[in-house]
Amino acid sequence: MPFPALTRTRACLLVAGLAATTAVAGAALPAAASPSPAPAHAAFSVRSFPAVGAETGPDDITRLGDSIYVTFQNGVGPMGEAAPSGATASTIQQYSLAGVPGRSWSVTGKVDGLTADPEHHRLLLTANEDGDSSFLTLDPARSSAATRYTYQGLTHGGGTDAISVSHGSILVSASNPTVPNGPAAYRVALQGGNAVLSPVLFDNSVGTSANAATAGKPVQLALTDPDSNTIVPRSSARFGGSFLLDAQGDQQLLFLNPSVREGAAGHGIQVLSVAQPLDDTAFATASRRTLWATDPTHNAIDEITGAFTPGEAVSTVTPDSGPTSLARLGLTDGSLTPIPGLGSVTPKGLLFTSGAHGEDQDEQGDQ
Repeated sequence: MPFPALTRTRACLLVAGLAATTAVAGAALPAAASPSPAPAHAAFSVRSFPAVGAETGPDDITRLGDSIYVTFQNGVGPMGEAAPSGATASTIQQYSLAGVPGRSWSVTGKVDGLTADPEHHRLLLTANEDGDSSFLTLDPARSSAATRYTYQGLTHGGGTDAISVSHGSILVSASNPTVPNGPAAYRVALQGGNAVLSPVLFDNSVGTSANAATAGKPVQLALTDPDSNTIVPRSSARFGGSFLLDAQGDQQLLFLNPSVREGAAGHGIQVLSVAQPLDDTAFATASRRTLWATDPTHNAIDEITGAFTPGEAVSTVTPDSGPTSLARLGLTDGSLTPIPGLGSVTPKGLLFTSGAHGEDQDEQGDQ
């Protein structure tokens, strides 16, 4: 769908912008603002696009075609409990690459996972991270509501969270485990009205250390908090093509071959320990160096352009106390280096794109 152009720029500061009205599912909402150019010396430029109407709590973010899609959780509880406001549904909000809000969809429950499936031109969603969880698909080109699937084979006792797609294979995080040594991630097969799950790895799987100081030593996992995930671009100097599962509270990043079944030869789980809990991690490539970040603190979506280099990994740091922040992730030692000039961004979900119109060719298929 065509969007009117919008330009709003800021340099390393969050600013208020765009008075917007509430989006109604299926309705296009144009918006406009006067440009405010960033100083020429700024290392980064940040454009901030606010939530539409009363929606709150932006989390996962993805790109499909020429649109960005964001899930706003609206205060709904982790098992779908009503928010203090009475809300029981999340909002999937569409934006153009210029930040103009488009259509929106109401989805019952707390939508934690959201990613694009370009091969089928659809969005994939999970609802309720702690329990009473379900899997959904949404075709933005149609006026129909999301299609909900019932899980079969969900054996870890909790819910599901982030989603990745690798060469047609759908992978989800097994969050909030309540069963000892259950699956930490599943592969999903959509069959009729069911989302049939098969384990990818377990909370007690054995891996090898990927930190330089302890490289190659065995690591006995005891995961308690599988959370975000992504596919590492093949162009990455390390872990290229791997499925990355973030065990947030355990302060471990797990890298493994997404096409190999758990326990098979070559599964090769590599464990990178980090000094602080992390949420999303995103990877810059030669073509994808525009970083999008959801910002629940300011109830906005930030588009960040500037000094990102191909191959670098950027993570959302989620300390036990204090605000979230952006940091460069060292893939050899798990180090976390704050990014100068972006201290005012309080991120959650992260996404690197090309920043240009047209599908990001390596966003899913070439990973």
